[in-house]
Amino acid sequence: MDERDKGQKPIDANSKIEQLDHFRIQNTGKPLTTKQNLKVANDSEILKVGDRGPGLMQDFYFFEKMGHFNREEIPERVVHARGYSAHGYFECYQSMKHVTKACFLQEPGKQTPVFVRFSTVQGPKGSYDTARDLRCLGVKFYTEEGNYDLMTIAMPVLIVQDPMKFPDVIHAYQSKQDDDIPTATGAHDRFWDYVASNPESLHMVTWIMSDRGIIRSYRMMESWSINTYLFVNHEGVATFVRFVWKPLLGVHSLLQDEAIKLGGIDPDFHRKDLREAIDRGAYPEYELGVQLIPLEDEFKYDFDILDPAKFWPEELIPVQIIGKMTLNRNIENYFAESEQVAYNLANVVPGIDFSNDPVLQGRLFAYRDTQQHRLGSANYDELPINRPLCPFHNNTRRGFMRYRIDIDHVNYHQNSLANNTPYTTLPQEGGFLEYPKRVAGHVIRGRSPSFNDYFFQVRIFWNSLTPIEKQHTIEGFSYQLGKVKSRDVRQANVNLLVNVDTELAYIVADNIGVDRPKGTHVNVSTSYASLSQASTPKYAYTQKVGVLIGNGFNGQEVMQTLKVLEQNGVFIVTISETFGEVTGSDGTKIHIDSTFLTNSPYLVDSLYVVGGTGRNQAKFMQEIEEYVQVAYKHYKPIGVATTGQSFLRTSKQNNLAGVVFAANNPNFGEEFVAAIAQHRFWDRT
Repeated sequence: MDERDKGQKPIDANSKIEQLDHFRIQNTGKPLTTKQNLKVANDSEILKVGDRGPGLMQDFYFFEKMGHFNREEIPERVVHARGYSAHGYFECYQSMKHVTKACFLQEPGKQTPVFVRFSTVQGPKGSYDTARDLRCLGVKFYTEEGNYDLMTIAMPVLIVQDPMKFPDVIHAYQSKQDDDIPTATGAHDRFWDYVASNPESLHMVTWIMSDRGIIRSYRMMESWSINTYLFVNHEGVATFVRFVWKPLLGVHSLLQDEAIKLGGIDPDFHRKDLREAIDRGAYPEYELGVQLIPLEDEFKYDFDILDPAKFWPEELIPVQIIGKMTLNRNIENYFAESEQVAYNLANVVPGIDFSNDPVLQGRLFAYRDTQQHRLGSANYDELPINRPLCPFHNNTRRGFMRYRIDIDHVNYHQNSLANNTPYTTLPQEGGFLEYPKRVAGHVIRGRSPSFNDYFFQVRIFWNSLTPIEKQHTIEGFSYQLGKVKSRDVRQANVNLLVNVDTELAYIVADNIGVDRPKGTHVNVSTSYASLSQASTPKYAYTQKVGVLIGNGFNGQEVMQTLKVLEQNGVFIVTISETFGEVTGSDGTKIHIDSTFLTNSPYLVDSLYVVGGTGRNQAKFMQEIEEYVQVAYKHYKPIGVATTGQSFLRTSKQNNLAGVVFAANNPNFGEEFVAAIAQHRFWDRT
């Protein structure tokens, strides 16, 4: 270590924020200047010959302002273009030094600052959050040994088994070349033609067609590393490892109808949800789990552990929870932070290495190459959001947008003028040394035969779903394939689906107007509870309740209910016909956050129907009835105040499951909270 580095401040949860503080600029209250601090007298008109004359070439300020505007955007990501970010920290629960020497996993309680980016895959930057898609979570750990980037997606399997095919599947998945349609969806001929022609893709596609493809919130998204890595300990012993983030709020999803409607009502639904939770102090939390397989057990399982299109069942390879990530600060500049953050799977620290997973091998090239293209220089890792917290020294120089001012003139290794510095470091002193994996074989373009089972695990996933989850998956397939114009492509896909489940294939075939396929599903009866969302944790905490309210409400009853909701961490939004305040029968006043026009029943998780009176009573009642109808149809919890009973009544057509009434109910608040915690009532009629 360089003598100047020994005084480096120890890294803690706030270290990255403190580093970024040096780059934060407050412009409010300051005079307008050029980039060279020349104060500007006029920012409204270009320099002209007279008030009607031509502009002048000497207008340097206009050229600076307009020239910068013309170059404000950078190439967007080819995939994962639409994303959003937050700051936080990771805390290690237990020492993992028995399997890895990774510095941030050595001591219980150790905190490491992180920066995360959530994203969809298919849509461009201007698409919408709730599209049915797979989602990515990139986590950048700012450790004392450099940055470690962990990339995960919201399902444990990938759509390809070889990186050579990745450009093809993305070309098929994205919008057409001629009309750039459709946006942010795979519901078109080209994608489903690819699926039918490449059976390995069916596994991930089935996950996307399930509830996993339309998450409720980034705060409720489970995500897996997909690729197989190596942990390496201080003794040089390696262990296969896969990572998984488990949200403490549980794993929850939208219904297909909700996701589609929200795409138009609020394209930024997930972004706003993340920001609001952090602003309210309800910090999103995710526990980090690892699945470990000793090297000697590589061939122990009935699937290839290096196949990225296969999951590692938790029931066979338990998840060991080793730490927790907390997101506690919102970004302040989307471009400088979320848009310029550059993740790279090759950013590792000693103790984490790579397996022979073929897709992982390809990704090690792809990430650095794409970031260098997007950000215009090999110096992208010097941008504030990307730079490590620890000092770094090398012989790299120059290039576009070089931030560093290296003051030494010797910039080559093996030198005498600088005493051969910067010098290499022995592995036992912290130098990174690749694990000496044993390899053998001929140089070929091929694939291991152990990757060739395309339906075994898809059948297990299907077996593991509850009846309601299966129904939603059928709806997902039927909607997407129903958008395909080519009957041959629709037929080819149900011919593929029959390998997963005969009934699934038959129902989808009937729904999309093709022949029922011949054959039957693979003979697999295995199921794993870990693959279903049925047993996921459920809480009322941070669920959003829309309070439908007008004048004349029962002040004591409503205020008591709102108090109970707040005590349980429920997010409350009051909705009425106009902004301002509504007044109860006892004079109680309640501030209105939103109106029927500016809000929607799709934007809340449950309803508290208070009712009352409005300026246009007929319209007021009609609006509440629409909210109730939508919430009821989507199985959401509904609480009904004594003044709102007329909006919900039991009949032969409904059983009011999940509806809680306040009338003659001293425990209404607690019962309503319990209903909110259930999220959905699938037995509702």
